[in-house]
Amino acid sequence: MGLILRLLVAAGLAADAVVHWRFAPQMAFVEGGSIHGDLLFRIQAGVAAVVAVIVLTYAARWSYALAFLVAGSAVGALLLYYYVDVGALGPLPNMHEPVWYTEKTVSLVGEGVAAVAAAIGFLTVRRGPRGEAAHEREHAHLF
Repeated sequence: MGLILRLLVAAGLAADAVVHWRFAPQMAFVEGGSIHGDLLFRIQAGVAAVVAVIVLTYAARWSYALAFLVAGSAVGALLLYYYVDVGALGPLPNMHEPVWYTEKTVSLVGEGVAAVAAAIGFLTVRRGPRGEAAHEREHAHLF
């Protein structure tokens, strides 16, 4: 079960990373904020990819929590900017985009699967008498 959760989290984060990387150049023209949209999308892609590798490497509460934060915040941002025109938020540009397309669906599904699987992993990771560190060492050889 643990391996399946890790694969689901990693696959969801990978989908998120690919979509954000592919769409980064198109976000260069988003107005407002001191952080350009293309940079924001590249950062999201990089963070999602790194966290996917972390979850594959470490089956621990902290890695699942990190994955949940990355995936959950991406779901929240996607839905917020789809439904609400909040304008520029501090250094963030106005990312409001009230249209839906296939890549957005892929991103949302990937982020959602990753968030749910990460939450389940966080809640179910074995924390026996030897603690998480021993559990991580036992399962680190899987990847």
